[in-house]
Amino acid sequence: MLFARACRRALPGRGGRPVGPTRASSKPYATAAVAVRRDELQSFLQRPASYTIIPPPLPSEFRSEVNDLFFSDSATQDLLAVMNTCLFNLYDVPRAKGIFDRLRTQNSAALDQQVVNAMLEAYLKMAGQNEADYWMESFWELVDSTVQPTAKTFATIFLAMHRFPEHTPNNRSFTSLLSEAVRSDISISTMVADRVFTDDEEASEIITRLSKSAIDLNLPLVVSELGEAQSLGAQEPEEDAVPQVIPVTKNGEIPFNLLTLRKHLTRVALARRVLPTDVNARQKLLEDSVYEAAKERLAKQHQVFAELGLDDNSLLRPDLQRWMWQWHLKLQARLEVEIKAIAANELHLRGAGNIKHPVLAPYLMLVKPEKLSLLTIVEIMRLQGTGGVSEGMKTARALITIGKAVETEYKGQMCKSNNIDIPNLSQPPRDYFSNMGYRNLRERRVAAARFMLDNEGWTAPWTQSLRSQVGAVLVECLMDVAEVTRTAKSPLDGSIVSEEQPAFYQSYEYHRGQKLGVIRLNPMVSQRLSKDPVPIHPRHLPMLVKPKPWVDYNEGGYLYSKSSVMRFKDSIEQRSYLKHASEQGHVELVYAGLDVLGSTPWRINKRIFDIVLEVWNSGKRLGKMPPEVFDEPEPEAPPEHETDLFARNVYLTRMRAYNQAKAANHSDRCSVNYKIEISRSFLDDVFYLPHNVDFRGRAYPLPPHLNHIGDDLSRGLLMFAETKPLGARGFRWLKIHLSNLYGFDKANFDERAAFTESHMDDIYDSVLHPLDGRGWWRGADDPWQCLATCMEVYSAIESGDPETYESALPIHQDGTCNGLQHYAALGGDHQGAQQVNLSAGERPSDVYSFVGGMVEKILEEDAAKGDRYAIMLRGKVTRKVVKQTVMTTVYGVTFVGARDQIEKQLKDRKDLPEEECWLAANYLAKRVLSAIGDLFTGATEIQTWLNLCARLISKSIPLERIEEAQSQHKQRRMKKGRQGQRPKKFVLPDGHLKKEQMTSVVWTTPLGLPICQPYRKTARKQIFTAMQTVYITDPGSPAEVNTMKQASAFPPNFIHSLDATHMMLTAIECRVQGLTFASVHDSYWTHACSIDHMSEIIRDTFIALHSSDVLQKLHAEFKQRYEGFKVPLIHLRTGKLMKSLAAAGSRIKVTPEQAYELAGLKDLLVVEEDPVQSSVMDIKKTYESLDGLLGQLDGEESEAPVKPKRKRRTRAQIEADAAAAEAAEAAEDEGEPVPAELELDEEKLDGEEDEARLLVKREKLRVKQEEEKMLLHKFVDLVALLPPLPQKGSFEVKQIKDSPYFFS
Repeated sequence: MLFARACRRALPGRGGRPVGPTRASSKPYATAAVAVRRDELQSFLQRPASYTIIPPPLPSEFRSEVNDLFFSDSATQDLLAVMNTCLFNLYDVPRAKGIFDRLRTQNSAALDQQVVNAMLEAYLKMAGQNEADYWMESFWELVDSTVQPTAKTFATIFLAMHRFPEHTPNNRSFTSLLSEAVRSDISISTMVADRVFTDDEEASEIITRLSKSAIDLNLPLVVSELGEAQSLGAQEPEEDAVPQVIPVTKNGEIPFNLLTLRKHLTRVALARRVLPTDVNARQKLLEDSVYEAAKERLAKQHQVFAELGLDDNSLLRPDLQRWMWQWHLKLQARLEVEIKAIAANELHLRGAGNIKHPVLAPYLMLVKPEKLSLLTIVEIMRLQGTGGVSEGMKTARALITIGKAVETEYKGQMCKSNNIDIPNLSQPPRDYFSNMGYRNLRERRVAAARFMLDNEGWTAPWTQSLRSQVGAVLVECLMDVAEVTRTAKSPLDGSIVSEEQPAFYQSYEYHRGQKLGVIRLNPMVSQRLSKDPVPIHPRHLPMLVKPKPWVDYNEGGYLYSKSSVMRFKDSIEQRSYLKHASEQGHVELVYAGLDVLGSTPWRINKRIFDIVLEVWNSGKRLGKMPPEVFDEPEPEAPPEHETDLFARNVYLTRMRAYNQAKAANHSDRCSVNYKIEISRSFLDDVFYLPHNVDFRGRAYPLPPHLNHIGDDLSRGLLMFAETKPLGARGFRWLKIHLSNLYGFDKANFDERAAFTESHMDDIYDSVLHPLDGRGWWRGADDPWQCLATCMEVYSAIESGDPETYESALPIHQDGTCNGLQHYAALGGDHQGAQQVNLSAGERPSDVYSFVGGMVEKILEEDAAKGDRYAIMLRGKVTRKVVKQTVMTTVYGVTFVGARDQIEKQLKDRKDLPEEECWLAANYLAKRVLSAIGDLFTGATEIQTWLNLCARLISKSIPLERIEEAQSQHKQRRMKKGRQGQRPKKFVLPDGHLKKEQMTSVVWTTPLGLPICQPYRKTARKQIFTAMQTVYITDPGSPAEVNTMKQASAFPPNFIHSLDATHMMLTAIECRVQGLTFASVHDSYWTHACSIDHMSEIIRDTFIALHSSDVLQKLHAEFKQRYEGFKVPLIHLRTGKLMKSLAAAGSRIKVTPEQAYELAGLKDLLVVEEDPVQSSVMDIKKTYESLDGLLGQLDGEESEAPVKPKRKRRTRAQIEADAAAAEAAEAAEDEGEPVPAELELDEEKLDGEEDEARLLVKREKLRVKQEEEKMLLHKFVDLVALLPPLPQKGSFEVKQIKDSPYFFS
């Protein structure tokens, strides 16, 4: 028996070696060095925080120099993009100069030194072609106005002086300019190696002249540096894997070579090394386009591209590949003609460049037509099925994506054309968290960033409108030329009929009540897309070499494809925060953590791939592997569905679900196709997955199709490239891992290991007969990962000595509802800590099963009362049904979200009628949320505090902005008065104040990453394109914040930023201690033999994080970040906000006089006799005293005659009327007699009674309006209004040291 053989080899006492103790043996992990690093980590997290603080953006109709410095508007970005394209290949430098001069006269903050350097270089090149007098005059005029020259600036000036000595001003010389460069602390060696020098002999002559000037200036260090540069440039090139051409010698010596100098400087100046390997060349090949790749002569060319469908031969294969090759040829020819026609038309078209006739030719000429063609086809095929559109895509999304792809390709070309050596990090420091280590990390990163920036040159970002317009030209051309041949049987005579049809066509569909343009694929194309391999852009693939280190917010990851370290959600504010945090050196550890994650080497699991490929080719369903032909039966229409309305609704509901499932099957099939094709291409390679973060700091791999954050199939296909011996503890963890994957994960560790041992016969059968055996592995929660682990267990046992078996399988350690773990640690919540395994226990707690049990008890009670859905759901509320809702409750899930989650789980059970699932989920969601609220009170208190803080912040306005807005408002009103209109009131109306609420919730993670929530009200912009008019969201014109979204999203986003911080700290420490590490948010992966070691690190970093008073630091940051921000008092009366603030402990200090005026906020008021203590500001009184505007405050908003002012009611009258109205309404609600003073004549008719009630309600409304009127123009200090922190419980986070199931 297989089982007996396995037991003899694996179990103690049966011929196998002893497994070892249950608990980890006391290995000497806690050495002195580790203890020192732990102390440094604790000190680092408890240090005074450094914040990145920038002002909120202004409303779109206002501008200021400060605002332009941080938030460039769309119009300016468009001008910069035009200027950039006009400079490319000197397309239209005079036009670029005109735009540049216009922005200079406006003192635009967008013109940084990089832009100035680009203009100087263009002027110099133009002077070499014609009109040297004019261009050199412009050159020196710009040089004289330059404030902060860089190394590139000086290099360009020296080159101009060398080429055009006759145009050099008399006050300029090599000696004086070198002296200025030294005073500016410019690296001379970096300057002479700048890419502006293109001729070796010219550069050598300039170095010689500079050396003479340095001698004249008595600068021996500069003489030495220049001599070293001259020497480095004259050395022989290093040997490479690709044979080099033997250099030509001059007088027996190797002449000076700029490329050699730059390569040496990359190594010496930055302490980095270039990878001189064939793999590095292959990665460059992978990121090149197919046509550039054809020119490369590397042995690995076909191995990379032939299998990806990117070379000529593979595109000639039948069906999809053949069609795409034909489209490509036709589109390339069409684009060559179209671009020339557009350029000629724009040249003669009057008014070109406005919103309806944008200038597009310069952008379309940035990339060759052959690349544009392939790029358009690849991107539009990749977008199929996105955005909720079956067999198609939204038009606006397609246009923007293709336009962005063109922009990315152009920027990649710029990087490659400058021949920049790609540096790789040398050995990183081991003391990241010490002051010296952090400073060293920052200095290395800043030096590398400056080097890359200077050498890559300037490129301007494109706006969304520009991307959509460029994309529209390409998509329209593709739709015109792309055709497919469809064949079918004629219904008349049965003959085969062929017809040419468009491959893509335009259509419309309604989405949430809005008419949207969509691009659909021909059904033939859509069908082949789920079967045939398709081309994949290199930026969607893993890397063959370690990713480029992150040295700046937009510099890292792929070697040439430009990427950003953060996935911005179309938010210019997020980009600005990250850019300035990077400049200030606040995010070094975020960059370091991403470098760690990206440097983990991976391989494809060949054994799993073979089985996956066999299943795929069979076209059958296996687990979550979708079948080639959807195999669910179509619902049959009942006979009475035409006459019975209920039967018809049931049928339509089932039919809708069937169509959705069919579309989802096709989409899943396309997704699996990508995974298999990428796996096939990288089958024999070691590869890497570059990472970046979302706006909350959570890390994600950049390649989207195949990565370890993907589904079960993706994870099953991947394994570490490095192997390590299991050891006794590792073999035990391998068995526990298999139990976890199967779904037996809530028992203790001994029981989980025993579970695997008891199924050894099933494991052997799964490995030896994966598709034709009993199929035990298919019943696992994660079947493909389970099968991979079965194979690893089998191989370890069959090796004869499992402890020495070299394993590469990643083993997971998962947090128990990680969001609740962070909440329990933040609040010191004992009960919550026990439920999520922060406290030690003999068995792991299972919060999901606990909540499921609570709900089942509620169902029993409701079923006893005869509730239909309680009876229907009894016995069906499993752990799986409630898991997602419990997990996301602490992340702020709404009732609607919970209902949708539960509905999906109920449908997956297949034991409830389709038409009943929605109503059943509606009932069950209420019961689940009620049970959770009773269980996690500590988390709810913190969640409430975070929510209230966010609501107040998003309603606040900086004091200086209130004053600016008031002044601007006054000027507009006075201007109207001068034009003969009656001036409107000068004090800001409440409606305008709402437009001034531009303040996002921003906080800083313990690693220094600023998190800016992007939620703002939608402000759509109409864009005219060649295809159709589209409406897009313009990130360059931010609207006011969405207060409710800012508030509801803050608690989950804050918790996500904490778990991201914990993961980054763990990744860095694992790297320092020599462990392989990967993560899926709160699931940490390493080799089996390293699990015990990693578990210690996980606990150490979690304890250090939560021992640093996280909430106290957040409170302190809010006080500093939002100092001087004011909240309009009128906005505190919205919804239940006032009552919630009062319950949370917020108070407003006021004087007795203010207390009288603010009766509408009486629950929040604390009276202070000293006026200095008051936190309320009245701008009406301020401006009355300053400008004498008392008589204008009640002015009408129109030219109507002024009405006589109503007599101001006293406070006593207001309170009396309010009390009377409330008493009358309370009496009505409770069925009690109305008090005599409020009682109406009993003989009145029913109509009169209704009228009386209406009068009471009107009186109550009038009182409310009177109170709100008294709140107008009054503000309270935001910092003073923030609620106090919730009381912290007694749970000590250090107790998790003793909890074996904290992560398990």
